[in-house]
Amino acid sequence: MFALLISIVIGLFVAMLFLNVYFRVKVLKAYRKLVENRVEFGATHLFNRQKMEEEVFPRYPHMRADIETFTSHMRYSIKMATVLAALITLFGAILMYYRNQ
Repeated sequence: MFALLISIVIGLFVAMLFLNVYFRVKVLKAYRKLVENRVEFGATHLFNRQKMEEEVFPRYPHMRADIETFTSHMRYSIKMATVLAALITLFGAILMYYRNQ
């Protein structure tokens, strides 16, 4: 049972790690394009769609698709990092539980 649980958690961890790295690379590519075009917005715009619509898109209408790509990849990368942290915690909990047996 221990070996099976460890194998599953390690497999999930590795899969999530590679998925997270993949999306981080996509985020960096989109970020580089926004920096080259001098597009500026804050973290509040990243998490508040309405604020983004009202303040950022009118200033940079030609970069709308790139901004949306960046924000969606960034949000997804943050979600993946959260799942990765949960898997690390689960892995630690399994190891601590079976350590005493």
